[in-house]
Amino acid sequence: MIRLFIGYDPRETVAWHVLSHSILARSSAPVAITPLALNNLGAQMWRERSPLQSTDFAFSRFLTPWLCGFEGWSIFMDCDMLVRDDIARLWELRDDRYAVMCVKHDHVPTETVKFLNAPQTAYAKKNWSSVMLFNNARCRALSPEYVNAATGLQLHQFKWLESESLIGEIPHGWNHLVGFDAYDPDAANVHFTDGGPYFHEHANCDYAQEWFAEQQRMLRVDQRETVGKLVVAEPVIAPAGERRLADAARR
Repeated sequence: MIRLFIGYDPRETVAWHVLSHSILARSSAPVAITPLALNNLGAQMWRERSPLQSTDFAFSRFLTPWLCGFEGWSIFMDCDMLVRDDIARLWELRDDRYAVMCVKHDHVPTETVKFLNAPQTAYAKKNWSSVMLFNNARCRALSPEYVNAATGLQLHQFKWLESESLIGEIPHGWNHLVGFDAYDPDAANVHFTDGGPYFHEHANCDYAQEWFAEQQRMLRVDQRETVGKLVVAEPVIAPAGERRLADAARR
């Protein structure tokens, strides 16, 4: 079983669901997907929101090993992504020599404002923590107490590890930065870090049409089959006033 945790922000709900669909549609192994939603975490996340924090899951991602009881392996991903390959291929890269594995970007953003008017910040190891393979037993420093008290840089720069030699590397294609990396037709996972196509400002970015196609596949519903022919019923949504009149007539 692949244990996968995806950051959840109610302002990007559609991104979470489309990413989840893209994973399930391509996975050759069972996947357990958990949203890291603050309203679900309750007493485990009590730190005040930072003015530099662009998403609800900026810090909660580091609770992933604790949520797994510090056992086995797990994956964390930001929600603004689209998986284009079998997630089991990423899972197969687990290496017990390391406590955490990620793409080691050399990403220096040039903009000062991110999506939803969040401030953009530049720091060493930026975006390393947006896709992480956690060797949970070797991440015991990430208790709720530590995650709620540590600074953003301590968390995102992996200062909770005894040595940087415990950070393993995965292929770049598993965290391809859209708009920063050159277009790659073979990228396994594309990361809309500058803003996904669900924001109108980024509706024409690289891989946007693939994202919209994935969204449509997620919304597909096959109502019934007839002999030799699949019939797909289109939803009929009447205005609220008409629905109330129709309901009253049926009663």
